[in-house]
Amino acid sequence: MSIRRAFADLSVGQVHYATCGDPASPAVLLLHQSPRSWTEYRAVLPLIGAHRRAIAMDTAGFGDSADGGVPASIEQWARVARELLEALNITQVDVVGHHTGGVVAVELAAVLPERVRSLVLSSTPYTDEPFRKARAQRPPIDEVAPSEDGSHLAALWQKRQGFYPPGRPDLLEAFVRDALKVERVEEGHRAVASYRMEERIGRIVQPVLIVRATEDPFAAPHAAELQHHLPQARIVDIEGGMVPLPDQMPEAFARVVLDFLEALP
Repeated sequence: MSIRRAFADLSVGQVHYATCGDPASPAVLLLHQSPRSWTEYRAVLPLIGAHRRAIAMDTAGFGDSADGGVPASIEQWARVARELLEALNITQVDVVGHHTGGVVAVELAAVLPERVRSLVLSSTPYTDEPFRKARAQRPPIDEVAPSEDGSHLAALWQKRQGFYPPGRPDLLEAFVRDALKVERVEEGHRAVASYRMEERIGRIVQPVLIVRATEDPFAAPHAAELQHHLPQARIVDIEGGMVPLPDQMPEAFARVVLDFLEALP
């Protein structure tokens, strides 16, 4: 099944997205982690597109999407995602988010309860005050200082290597390519760290699936906490899943998403 790519002219400028599937089918919006792009879902799109209209967008300021000079925040990224839905004439959508994308999905569902039908939160942190304090005391996740000899490129690779599966350099290459396209690579993580999810999560009444990648040390511990605040949610584990879950295990990822969506009334 072919993937089609396009741009939408939105308030921040041109926003890039990729689609797969019948435009008349129910829509699924896929939101990526930082500092990735729609390519995180390259292998997932055809699998979901065989049953739904799958749309993977580049978050404003990432991939090939403009940011319009607007400061990065979860609220801003959700606003741009809303604009894309409007530009594509999508009145109802299921939203899937991984890591940062899951945080954006929470905001989108909180402010658009009539448009967001359900949520899949994959490896999504719960960002409350203790999370913000803890994150403020940690070093940058992906930021490296530029070097004349290019050694910072190896440093970027090595910072992530321990959280990626061995024998899959292709996944690290995809991460580095996306990271190099972002002007301020740490912006996504800072936006997550400053988001006040505790003020939004109580608004979510939609069905929720929490996907836990069992080998993701950053996000796996948050699954139970998210479920505590979303009593309608259930947790599904993907054994062996790591930080790059959607492109590491696309078949398993797509299957749990489709099973959840197909079971909705």
